[in-house]
Amino acid sequence: MLLPVLLLTAFALTRWPGVMPLNFSVAYGLVFCAGVLPQRLPWWAIFGTIFVTDVALNVGYYDTVVFSDYQAVNYLAYAMIFLLGRQFAGRVSVPGHIAGGLLGAVIFYFITNTAAWLQNPAYGKTFAEWLRALTTGVGGWPETWTFFRNTLLSGGLFAGLISAALQSIEAKDPEPEEEKEPETAPEGQTEEAK
Repeated sequence: MLLPVLLLTAFALTRWPGVMPLNFSVAYGLVFCAGVLPQRLPWWAIFGTIFVTDVALNVGYYDTVVFSDYQAVNYLAYAMIFLLGRQFAGRVSVPGHIAGGLLGAVIFYFITNTAAWLQNPAYGKTFAEWLRALTTGVGGWPETWTFFRNTLLSGGLFAGLISAALQSIEAKDPEPEEEKEPETAPEGQTEEAK
């Protein structure tokens, strides 16, 4: 249980603004791996850590509402990434988990940027404006394709690292020894009593 606690602690610390580039987050890989390896990373611990750090940042750093509607969209995207991870459960390939982490990052990006397009009045509700929401975004922020790049890179990177770390622990866990059945019958037993 030490590695999951360390992963969640490191994740919580990386959420502090300025520690990582915008949208370069451990969250995508962590949520994906929770779906892949739920016995090692319980979903409630992952989502609980995300929620507690969201509330702490909103109240303590940004001085905003405790929880916003837009953040609810993020949780929908996280749930989709977790369900994607469940589709990879039982497959132990780190490269496969990297690919799943990349796909999860794409899902997160499309869900959250589509929600931004729908909610933000700066965007017209046309296909061209949706494409703008996915590529350049609105003024005052970096272009949204840079968020996509960071989401994609961190999704694959952290899914691979977390998967490899958790699998290395599983490989080191001792297998429970099976009790061997006696090959000969105890004295006094006949073949019919066996």
